Amino acid sequence: MAESDLITRFMPAQWRRDLDLFLVERAAGMNGYLLARQRIASVAYFQSLSESELASMGLSRSDIPSFVFEDILPD
Repeated sequence: MAESDLITRFMPAQWRRDLDLFLVERAAGMNGYLLARQRIASVAYFQSLSESELASMGLSRSDIPSFVFEDILPD
């Protein structure tokens, strides 16, 4: 699936809430939708991994937004 085929309104509600909260906290003054749109495929990929796969990468589900955006929205 091409990244352009994914849009935020079709993401599961919990993913959208997590992503929206992350962007509100860290992307003030930026267009969160445009930032997210470019990276939704990455969010979907990491959400598709099992808990053990995420743990082997040192991640939990709540870490996914910050991991996907770490290059442009550091803590």
